[in-house]
Amino acid sequence: MNNKTLGFPCGYVYQFTTALLMAGMVLGCAARPETVAPPPPEVTVTMPQVRDVTVYQEFVGTTEAYESVNIRARVQGFLNKMTFTPSSFVHEGELLFVIEPEPYEAQRDRAAAGLKAAEAGLRRADSDLERLEQAVRTNAVSQQEVTRARAERDQASAAMLEAQAALTNAQIQLDYTSLESPIDGLVSRNYVDLGNLVGVGEATLLTTVRRIDPIYAYFEVSERFVAQVLEDRGGHQDPGTGRELAATLLLEETGLEIDGRIDSLENTVDPSTGTIRLRGVFPNNDAKIFPGFFVRVRLPGEFLEGATLVEESALGTDLGGRYLMIVDDDNVVERRYIQPGPLQADKTRVILEGLEPNEQYITSGLQRARPGMPVTPQTAGSGS
Repeated sequence: MNNKTLGFPCGYVYQFTTALLMAGMVLGCAARPETVAPPPPEVTVTMPQVRDVTVYQEFVGTTEAYESVNIRARVQGFLNKMTFTPSSFVHEGELLFVIEPEPYEAQRDRAAAGLKAAEAGLRRADSDLERLEQAVRTNAVSQQEVTRARAERDQASAAMLEAQAALTNAQIQLDYTSLESPIDGLVSRNYVDLGNLVGVGEATLLTTVRRIDPIYAYFEVSERFVAQVLEDRGGHQDPGTGRELAATLLLEETGLEIDGRIDSLENTVDPSTGTIRLRGVFPNNDAKIFPGFFVRVRLPGEFLEGATLVEESALGTDLGGRYLMIVDDDNVVERRYIQPGPLQADKTRVILEGLEPNEQYITSGLQRARPGMPVTPQTAGSGS
């Protein structure tokens, strides 16, 4: 079939076909959807807390025993007996060691015998003096004999006192052969084995006993901190007045925290360091702290009224310092550098400068927030 057969001239067919193609192109362009920009990303925002805060400061220190005693041999002899278990708790008066007592028992017995002899000599001298004093009244003896008898009586009295002192000293030496703990505390190991000769030329160290409940912590603080505390408290307060400075001992390895108090303050500042030494005392009845531990001691310092606080997790850090992502009234993100203050126990941090209480900061969705870009702020717990 050809165009002539259908009765259409060839030019008309060409124009009709071209018109159909152009119409299809127009319809195709009209049906294509327009590109729509995505909405700003959603972020969670909140406003700072405002409350009164006590600023705490932490200092590094070391623990020391509340009491510490070295048990030494005070007499010479062989170490016969050890009656304690190393690294155990002992009580005041509990027997720890025995040094051979036999030589000292003999000395004690000899001194006791010497005292008895001196007492007998004194009785005889008293009797002679009394007899002569009666005889001189009848001129049976001379006054010179009475004087001599009185001198002999005085010598016998002195000899008895000397014998008493010798017995006391012998008993003391015998008592030194039994070594007892002078305090309640934790005993260390024995430093000398049984059978060794001790106390020769020196007081041999046998063991140590340390009382660790309560326990001390010593640490240094700056004179500025002390001056501020003394100003706030109206000057130094004597211990025992009930106004001791509260303190908390922190053991980072275990997260242990023990509340106690400051019981000692040196009476001078070290001019070479500008610091002063403090001592805290803390209960330790479960013996979780040993002397020599490195610890941190937290002390209350400055009181901030109406402080501004934010969640610690919302803070970022870069070369410029610590910052928050702020959302302004136009919902645009701003990176705001701030001056951080101390971290609180509830994981909020005091903001000293850079944030107003009525400003919103981002707590969640920080990875989607860019400075200068708009966001869709949501409060915690609100729906989309």
